[in-house]
Amino acid sequence: MTLIGAGVAVHACLEAADLLHQEGVQARVIDCYSIKPIDGATLGAAAAATSGRLVVAEDHHPEGGLGSAVTDSLLAAGRSGLSLAHLAVRAIPGSGSGAELLAWAGLDADHIAAAARGLLERA
Repeated sequence: MTLIGAGVAVHACLEAADLLHQEGVQARVIDCYSIKPIDGATLGAAAAATSGRLVVAEDHHPEGGLGSAVTDSLLAAGRSGLSLAHLAVRAIPGSGSGAELLAWAGLDADHIAAAARGLLERA
């Protein structure tokens, strides 16, 4: 399983990897601190090593963001057979602590781990 995040979401991905590890699921975390240029070689190697199972978590709206950059890079490299969960902010948030807002948006460690479990169940 590959968990991909940027910014605040990287920390949630690391926590999710720890949760998954406790369940016997190996997960790698990629910090895509820059989407331009994106590290296509690392993404391609991770996709190959995890049978194309990727969870992308980004702490902003999905349009034109990290998920798009990841899929564009992999598809341009000819990678097929991807099984991708794309977690992003899909509504206008209200007020709350950082942890509350990440949970509300479905971007906390529990939601990322659940998305990973969902991809594994589909396999």
